[in-house]
Amino acid sequence: MTLDLTPDELLSTTRAVRKRLDLDRPVPRSLIEECVDLAVQAPTGRNRQRWHFIVVTDPARRQAVADIFLRALSLADGQPLTERDVRRMNHHPGSTERVFDGLRHLAANIHRVPAFVIPGVEGRTDAAPVAVQAGAWGSILPAVWSFMLAARARGLGTVWTTAQGPLERELAQVLDVPYDDVMLAAFIPLAFTIGTDFKPARRIPREQVLHWDQWKRSH
Repeated sequence: MTLDLTPDELLSTTRAVRKRLDLDRPVPRSLIEECVDLAVQAPTGRNRQRWHFIVVTDPARRQAVADIFLRALSLADGQPLTERDVRRMNHHPGSTERVFDGLRHLAANIHRVPAFVIPGVEGRTDAAPVAVQAGAWGSILPAVWSFMLAARARGLGTVWTTAQGPLERELAQVLDVPYDDVMLAAFIPLAFTIGTDFKPARRIPREQVLHWDQWKRSH
């Protein structure tokens, strides 16, 4: 059973869900398998199909993975924010505060999330040329986004996080993933949503991101 959403509604309302995850309702394995079946219809570089989806529902394993998530959060160190980043983040007052409020809620309840999905891709790109990195990430990101869209259509909520980054090797060890051969691309909590009435996000105007024929330096 899927929600009655048009393609445009599905694309514009698949949100990063942190506070509206139903932490008390298990997610049937069959629904996750349906989402993976759709995910692997995504395009993949050279048809190599190097994608993998590690789904964690076992209580003991989930506890171990949740502990890694929490410890990794405190070690996260993304790219420094530019002045332009800050302007865009605060273009709509309160939006960034809501994101961090949601993150705090997720962190406080991460042990209760019924399923974790950790997508992986064969072939490490550490220090690889940009073209190699683009090929690898371009072969896993579309598949994961397809998974998230399929989940939304089935009343499930997801949020892409990169919490695994600082402790990727440890997470790989806990999940028996061959770290030297497979990159863990993301850490995605998965649960039914509390309500399904999600709306499009408020974004910066199209004029700030759309370029015709050449880059507009005023951006």
